[in-house]
Amino acid sequence: MLTLFDDEQVLEAYAKDIEDNTVHREARKTAERMIKKGKMSLEEIADYVPALTMDELKQLEAEIMQMA
Repeated sequence: MLTLFDDEQVLEAYAKDIEDNTVHREARKTAERMIKKGKMSLEEIADYVPALTMDELKQLEAEIMQMA
């Protein structure tokens, strides 16, 4: 029987997914700290944290403002 993916391919895809999630989580933490400081616009933060989209930054800012 032919399989579409071998074990190595599955493990590589899983490892990449974990790495991508880690990078995204760290970028989100960085952006959160920058937003809380209030010294930069979202456009400036987007330049320094390119892993997040402008929509994600806006959503994060709204979440932070709700908690304040």
